[in-house]
Amino acid sequence: MSVVHVVHCIDTEGPLHEPLSATFQRLDDIFGIKLEPSAETLAKLQNKQIDLKGLEDDVARTFAPHLLAYNDSWEKIDDMLRHVLSREFRMELPDSFGGGWIYNWHCLDIVGFKANPRRRDMGFHNVFDHYNEILKATGSGQDGVQFHYHPIPFSGSAHHCATHYFSHSPMIFEILARRIIDRAWFPSVNRPGFHTTRPDSHWFMEQFIPFDFASQAGKDDYSNQKDLSNGRYGDWRRAPDSWTPYHPSHDDYQTPGNGRRWIARCLNVGTRLRLMDQEDVNAAFDQARRGDAVVLAFTNHDFRDIRPDIREVRKMLASASRRFPDVQFRYCEGRQAMRAALGLPERKPINFELKLEDGRLSVVSDKPIFGPQPFLAMKLHDGHYFHDNLDFQQPGKAWSYVFDEHTIPLAAIEAIGIAASDDTGNVSVARLFPASGKSDHANC
Repeated sequence: MSVVHVVHCIDTEGPLHEPLSATFQRLDDIFGIKLEPSAETLAKLQNKQIDLKGLEDDVARTFAPHLLAYNDSWEKIDDMLRHVLSREFRMELPDSFGGGWIYNWHCLDIVGFKANPRRRDMGFHNVFDHYNEILKATGSGQDGVQFHYHPIPFSGSAHHCATHYFSHSPMIFEILARRIIDRAWFPSVNRPGFHTTRPDSHWFMEQFIPFDFASQAGKDDYSNQKDLSNGRYGDWRRAPDSWTPYHPSHDDYQTPGNGRRWIARCLNVGTRLRLMDQEDVNAAFDQARRGDAVVLAFTNHDFRDIRPDIREVRKMLASASRRFPDVQFRYCEGRQAMRAALGLPERKPINFELKLEDGRLSVVSDKPIFGPQPFLAMKLHDGHYFHDNLDFQQPGKAWSYVFDEHTIPLAAIEAIGIAASDDTGNVSVARLFPASGKSDHANC
């Protein structure tokens, strides 16, 4: 029987505060409408009681009360999580196999920013640790903990958008280095910040991360919203509007080609644009019925109440299921969905052998990895973290690195980490501590 693999991705960023003045600044940024901030004026906008020359519906939808009801503290997020992680809530609509709802928490490290007017929880591992702790405490091992990254904008403000991973502040390297060395963790599933991919992030993902829930193809580009028009952020206008994941081409992430990673379509729920609707869900079921590999993915944010969005998706799934009784649906963790839909083979995780002799690190993998090289992470005794390229001894199998005055002297190194995924999403992390000679290996 045909199966629709259902993946709920959550851009997991922690609390967010928005004062009334910032709401009206967004009104100007998005629609070019300048109004004096007041609660009374906001209510009129939400009720379409101000003449906006045809923009009344769009403004009301963008600034709807539920979109402004932010979870602005961890207490509010935790109250929501205690409910959504419960068996009762997960089982409100079981899937075709009797399974409950599954989440994919794409955790963001909010670091490197100079200004934080929205009161985000800034710090390495803060969001990542918070979610791992609550998932463990609630026995939510079926959920995925995945990756999410926001490039740092030129303004340095944590609430502004950016597209370039490396030019202004390549913080992604330190974030991943810390995840490897401090938490023995490395990603195999990504959700791009601001739904945005560009050549730099495209090629970065091609090196390290096999599954990318990124494409928002087939939806209106919202040219009336000036902050997002003409593909400024989240440009997926040329990508396939299919629910079947695709390999991208080298020069254009929107065009199917011979790239390594799989890009899945992932539309929005509970926000102002590129919203998944019943027609999209029906299309996924119809594709599955025709024998296509189908991953039906959608995304929202934890700084809003995700429960109304989930219940709306459940209604759409129930409707599609009635319309296509010969098609089943299954709630999935991201890797599980890609493996099942694409028929990827079962493999044992990679095992890395690390040796350190006379300042030279040798890395050998017992299986092929995803990408040309593992990710090398280094922690210095002074607390700094770095990433660097490895030297290639046997492509796909063996690499090396020399610690000396041209790189970093070995005496300065506290810890070394090596991490990689394979092409089915199995992740392996190996760590070595030169002073003690101790090492460890983890799969995640």
